[in-house]
Amino acid sequence: MTERDFEILEVLNKTKNITHAADLLYINQSALSKRIIAIEEELGVTLMIRSRQGIHFTPEGEKVLSYTQEAKKLLKLMRENLKGNNTGISGTLRAGISINYSQYNLPQILSEYKKKFPNVTTYITTEYSRNIFLKIMNGEIDVAVVRGEFSWNENRILLEKENICLIYNNQDIEKDLLEFQYIGRKTDVTFEREMVQWLRENNLKIKKDGIYVDNINTCVEMVNQGLGWAIVPEICLKDFKGQIKPLVFKNGQAFTRSTYLLYSNSVAKLPQVREFIKIIQNRNKGD
Repeated sequence: MTERDFEILEVLNKTKNITHAADLLYINQSALSKRIIAIEEELGVTLMIRSRQGIHFTPEGEKVLSYTQEAKKLLKLMRENLKGNNTGISGTLRAGISINYSQYNLPQILSEYKKKFPNVTTYITTEYSRNIFLKIMNGEIDVAVVRGEFSWNENRILLEKENICLIYNNQDIEKDLLEFQYIGRKTDVTFEREMVQWLRENNLKIKKDGIYVDNINTCVEMVNQGLGWAIVPEICLKDFKGQIKPLVFKNGQAFTRSTYLLYSNSVAKLPQVREFIKIIQNRNKGD
């Protein structure tokens, strides 16, 4: 089998259709069918079954697919390591960073990294932590910075643990929270669940006529302008001038948010990844 065969199986697995796969691979259906037969003859197993609904991988086919996906990752690591052996550090870095962390820390980290290692090609994804975690689980990125708790069996470094805070404008000190508007924002499921728990424990109900925005900066600025109150992580409050109240659950446990750096043992061997990890760690030590 060749790397082209790895690609063929991967595309067939995605499309479940010979015609669509042939189009994506820029070959005709006849050539694709012949190659599938050749692979099956080489391995001595039937890889897939065709039907009117498309193709279905056999149990043996699924095993072969799993092995070829792993082999593809190893080949990628081999090439990256070979590039790193040249003068200076080069290669490719694929990182996924949670939205909040990227807003307040990524520009400085990336600027320092690019100055030190201009020959490294960087692909940076910023998304909600749950999506970033799925990407590192699927091997789509080399290193991840996520906020919240995720089950990860390899390298996990705690970068920071911050308070979740209730914020409101100075002019609203004497007001009961129920007297003015809640300002909400789109966030992840875990944070939403914990916030609902705190609200329930404090007999607070969010009014349906509250304000909802699409990012944390807008949320904080609206509170700054006296438009209502909000619950936000401490990371975004460096320039906030109003009232800040760290939250505590009924059992006395602080409402906090942890940020972790995740990476696998294999990618840690890549020099461009190692240096990116060092910069993130050093920055957080400095904080």
